[in-house]
Parts: sequence; C-alpha cells; structure tokens
Amino acid sequence: MPGVFEPEWTDEGEDGTRRARIGRQIGAELLGLSLYELPPGARPVPYHYQHANEELMMVLSGRPSLRTPEGWRELEPGEVVSFPRGAEGAHQVENRGDQPARYLMLSEMNAPEAIAYPDSAKVGVMSRPPGSPADEEALAAWFRLDDQVDYWEGEERGGAAK
Repeated sequence: MPGVFEPEWTDEGEDGTRRARIGRQIGAELLGLSLYELPPGARPVPYHYQHANEELMMVLSGRPSLRTPEGWRELEPGEVVSFPRGAEGAHQVENRGDQPARYLMLSEMNAPEAIAYPDSAKVGVMSRPPGSPADEEALAAWFRLDDQVDYWEGEERGGAAK
C-alpha cells in the first residue's frame, strides 16, 4: 500500500524532483495528495495560482522555501500552509537548502480549472482536475495572455431575424 514513508514514486523531473501521487494510488477522486521530494536547488513548478482548487502544503522534512505574494520565506518541518483559490493563493516552492526536502500537497480535484502564471503572463485551462490521469479527450492547454482575442473573433454574428 502506498504511503508517505515508503512511497511509490510516479513522476521524476529533470531537476531530480520526485512525486508520488498518493491520492490517485489509493483511489481518491475528490481530493488529491502528492508527496514531493526536492533535491537541493529544485523548483518543481512555476509561481502560479488556481481558480478552482484550494491546496494545503505540509512540510515533512528539510527546509523548503516558499514564495507567496508576500515574498520568499523558509519553511520548517511540521509547518502547514494554505493556498486559497485566486491570486492571494499564489505560490512556488524551491529547495534552497543543502539537504533534500519532502512535503505533502493536498488539493481539491475540481474541474474545469484555470491556472494563472503571473511571472510569464500565461494561463492554463483544463477540463479535468490538475494532476488527474491524462484523458485524450480532455482539454489541457496553456496560453500567453498577450494572445487574447475579442470574444467574437473568427465567429459569425447572427443578423436580425427576417
């Protein structure tokens, strides 16, 4: 059975970050739970916030650094932090220490979802919850906000009834 102390790692990043999608492994549908292990220098995701899903972070070991709208700060083992929906919940985690850091991320699994990336002025849209199994029919796409178009661009407007 998957767990926090002896996880079944499911994802590994180029920077050595490891992730165990524990919620998925145990059959959870409405809540997501992922265990992350970050080697020194790792930064698993860009600074972002979500519009449909609230998240909680629980530090298990190490001293990861957390960026929020208030700036960067170092977290301690046992610390729990919440990320509400919207811009006030923006966050990014980085291991600036010299030891690995482990933390849990607990999240709702609501869809559709829109994720904003303030540093790069992008938005991601998904018809499925973030972190859920890929579905070939699901929409999951990222766009630069500079690429916005008018609501009616490329659409034919209907005329008055005759």
